[in-house]
Amino acid sequence: MMRSLTTLSFHDWKQSERAHQARVNRYVQPYLERRSSGKKHPVEDFLFTYYGHKPGQLLRWQPGAGVALEGAATTDRAAWKFNKKISESSEDMTVDVERFMAERGSTVDFVRYLVSITRQRPANFACFGLHEWAMAYKSGVNGVRHEYLPLRLGANGTDAVVEGHKIRCSHFDAFRFFTPQATPLNELQPTRELQRDMEQPGCLHAAMDLYKWCYKLTPLISSDLLMDCFELAWDVRSMDMQASPYDLEDWGYEPIAIETPEGKARYVEFQRGFAERSDELRRRLLAALSLVADTESITK
Repeated sequence: MMRSLTTLSFHDWKQSERAHQARVNRYVQPYLERRSSGKKHPVEDFLFTYYGHKPGQLLRWQPGAGVALEGAATTDRAAWKFNKKISESSEDMTVDVERFMAERGSTVDFVRYLVSITRQRPANFACFGLHEWAMAYKSGVNGVRHEYLPLRLGANGTDAVVEGHKIRCSHFDAFRFFTPQATPLNELQPTRELQRDMEQPGCLHAAMDLYKWCYKLTPLISSDLLMDCFELAWDVRSMDMQASPYDLEDWGYEPIAIETPEGKARYVEFQRGFAERSDELRRRLLAALSLVADTESITK
């Protein structure tokens, strides 16, 4: 059966827009204030500096495909890419799914496949966050990646942790930052081309990347889902740095000492929780993408 557009009244969608902006500003405003004063934060800056979605873009509320916004053509949304009037005579606007698919359909197909196949694979909960340690391996030769942060166990202690563990990192965007001496120590050799074959649901970077896939699919994807993925990535980054070789106690982060049995157990507990959250977000993302074809047919 052909679906119809769901129309939100001007009052309702403006209210949703304000609520979204308030949610985003909790994270964006402190970052912008630090940036304007030249300050860094080793944890909270990451989602804004590593990923390519700018704060101004994140602040833009989108309802997702299949929703029309009453009177939106009278606002600045009229100039937003991939938004269109539902008809020449109407001031209501919706996502231009047809144009998005024409220009970025390959991205939709890639994300749909990657997210789906990741859900089907068994999760690995035995990596213990050693990717961050491999990025700091042999710092006496390579220097420290985050030069303003001390190593909790020092250079020699960090190297000993790397050498005393099996490293099995499956995510290319973590592996590519390994030091040259750490690269051959990884049991896997992930590449960009092998990402579809190696992504697995226990991986913290795969969980964080759900934020990336959502913003790359904006405005097809709702801002509610985008921000749920952003907040998962925020929590993952916080735990990942707690388990890293860096000493962040002065920043308010208690270390997770993955070099100990207790630290490993704590890490895995967090990791399992993130895997459950990311699985639900993957399910929601796939459900949103499943609506795209129907929505495309009714907005032409």
